[in-house]
Amino acid sequence: MAKITEIAPDLFRITTFVAPFNIQFSQFLVRDEQPLLFHTGPRARFPEVKAAVASLIDPQTLRWIGFSHFESDECATVPEWQQLASHSEVVCSVVGKMVSVDDCLALRPAKAMADGEVLETGRYRFRFLATPHVPHCWEAGLLFEETERTLLCSDLFHQDGDVEPMTESNVIDRCRKTLVSYQQGPLANYVPYCSVTDTTLHRLAVLQPKRLATMHGSVYVGDGSKALHDLAAVWREVLGPLPL
Repeated sequence: MAKITEIAPDLFRITTFVAPFNIQFSQFLVRDEQPLLFHTGPRARFPEVKAAVASLIDPQTLRWIGFSHFESDECATVPEWQQLASHSEVVCSVVGKMVSVDDCLALRPAKAMADGEVLETGRYRFRFLATPHVPHCWEAGLLFEETERTLLCSDLFHQDGDVEPMTESNVIDRCRKTLVSYQQGPLANYVPYCSVTDTTLHRLAVLQPKRLATMHGSVYVGDGSKALHDLAAVWREVLGPLPL
């Protein structure tokens, strides 16, 4: 059964833990005039996620379905959600709409969001941030909720384990441990360290988020700007190019 945690007023973390892979999958539901679901979860988790959403809103009223990039845990069940919610639209990057979402995934044309464009759901304002290759994939983007200052940050701050829903403790050591572990196995280099990585993370830090809502791991509550600078340092250490 999925665990539900309200991380901000009417902003819910819906989480399932997959023990064989030692990983949590979290979706974020915004209960507002125009409800928004960020991340759909993989197809195997759909019944649990659907039941959790139905305990909070009528799923047929879902208006927006968002995600960072084209990957099963981000968007696999977009068709199922769009069948349930006949007026729902996908929100994604311009690149995502052009190269994958409309042709391979969505039942209806997606709403392409330009970098910096704002989506208003009622009381909440979500600013779309184009973040190519951060955390990964050309079409990647994130949503920053400006009212409560929550960054829906996808795979940034990935922490393995069945961890607590929210924490005010520093999560960087957990993030580093998870990243180092991944680098030693078949999922190595799932975060591509490239020419835009540092610039993108520092740009996110300027937003000064108060909550970092990651898909995998605890939502961090605190100085999000410092945490993003710390994450940049960890990525540079573990993934960065070797000195010449």
